[in-house]
Amino acid sequence: MTSRTFNMTKRMGARVTAGAVLSLAGAFGFASLAPAAQADAKPANTVHVSKADANGAQAGASAQDVINLARTQVGTHEDASGNSKFNNWYVGSPLGEQNAHRIGAGSASVYKGQSWCDMFVSWLGQHTGTKGMGADAYTVSHAKWFKKTGRFGETPKPGAVVFFAWNGGGIKGVEHVGIVVKDNHDGTINTIEGNTGDAVKKKVRDTSTVAGYGYPEYR
Repeated sequence: MTSRTFNMTKRMGARVTAGAVLSLAGAFGFASLAPAAQADAKPANTVHVSKADANGAQAGASAQDVINLARTQVGTHEDASGNSKFNNWYVGSPLGEQNAHRIGAGSASVYKGQSWCDMFVSWLGQHTGTKGMGADAYTVSHAKWFKKTGRFGETPKPGAVVFFAWNGGGIKGVEHVGIVVKDNHDGTINTIEGNTGDAVKKKVRDTSTVAGYGYPEYR
């Protein structure tokens, strides 16, 4: 994940890294996802989801729906300022405003140009209507939310949200997040991840770098 900076001189009197501010906020619980902020809101109609309720509304999504949408985003890059379409979506969403207030920021514009791996995962959940995906810009907070809801484990299932801790440390050490595409049953998994080399990319990851997996409520 890249390091971005933003100016919070009015509040903190210094220029600090965004990761440090978000980490501090997470440590005090400001960025945690309460059930009301879980963000299983009505999604944009950007992909076809096969199952619908009697009114034609999307009735949740399958793991394959999420994987299919993620594949369409492979190759999407951030711009020269470090901003991506996923930052723009998050900044303009009620979710971004809600979580910005939790970390003491004046508005969701604080997320412009920041590391966007978890915004990508949140975008996938919202645009497929996935239930129980959660939504955050801070990976540690997102992992803790899955743990709190009893849907966090060690099995790499397709469509699971995978949390990486490159240097160990469990949930507290989480630094990156993506979506599991396949368990190769050889100690590696195929994933799709945002903000990997400043783009959405397919990766093969060693499971030794994984802190755990969050399990959305797929149909």
